Amino acid sequence: MDLVSTYRPAAQSSPIPFLKGHGTENDFVIIPDPDNALALSASAVAKLCDRRAGIGGDGLLHVVRSAAHRDARSMADRAEWFMDYRNADGSVAEMCGNGLRVFARYLRRAGLVDAGDLAVATRAGVKRVHIAKDSEAGGGTAAPGAITSHMGRALLTEDDVTVVVGERGWPARNVNMGNPHAVAFVDDLDHAGTLFTAPSVTPESVYPDGVNVEFVVGRGPRHVAMRVHERGSGETRSCGTGACAVAVAAARRDGVDPAVTGEPVTYTVDVPGGRLVITERPDGEIEMTGPAVIVAEGLLDAEWAQRADTL
Repeated sequence: MDLVSTYRPAAQSSPIPFLKGHGTENDFVIIPDPDNALALSASAVAKLCDRRAGIGGDGLLHVVRSAAHRDARSMADRAEWFMDYRNADGSVAEMCGNGLRVFARYLRRAGLVDAGDLAVATRAGVKRVHIAKDSEAGGGTAAPGAITSHMGRALLTEDDVTVVVGERGWPARNVNMGNPHAVAFVDDLDHAGTLFTAPSVTPESVYPDGVNVEFVVGRGPRHVAMRVHERGSGETRSCGTGACAVAVAAARRDGVDPAVTGEPVTYTVDVPGGRLVITERPDGEIEMTGPAVIVAEGLLDAEWAQRADTL
């Protein structure tokens, strides 16, 4: 099915609204579709995310009411809105941390939710978000408040995982944040190479559906920097779930476990597109705070959307 095939006949010639947003320069195409009227094929999503032939983005945020989507109906009593997230290649993904903040920013901007606490359904379960009230910035203009995402708990296993780029290889920590991550600590972020293609990760059986790979260096006490190859998207300017996985892996490397100490631990994680602050609490809950910005909105040409599967 093409991108607009499920619209009513009278609406098939109508332009389709979209927005563009980013969280620490991890950017997304946003398609509001409360009633799940659009059939978003993988090829159509890939066309929309193409940076030369489409709008361009690391992924797509399909904004749908939970009750209207088969993947989220079971969560509709806990979360009105479902983040139907797609990677830039059109594949379906469980979660996206930066995308979750941008998703919440869109809902607030559209007047669909108020500032404060918000529940969002994802394929990794219901995630809690806190949208701070707008604050007064310099010059008397209103600046959007920060957004904190409650990312759930990390699942760490003792799998022997190795990441290889060219002639170099590193042991990696297997961390699952609702989606899979392999976290490798390196001496220099340049050792990650271009990241145009996915690094080799072995054994493949640990990640049957692919994996996000993070390369990490130290910047100071509880302060690290990372680069990431996101499954289905290539290198991105930021990865929210990846930053959470990195913070947890760094804490364990540093001998810190909040479940043991009874004290929360916070790491600052620098990504190419900015900075995220990650806190792991004694109960295992992980919180991520960072920016989320809507930069543009417009109308997608209906004829182009009709042909998106064949362009």
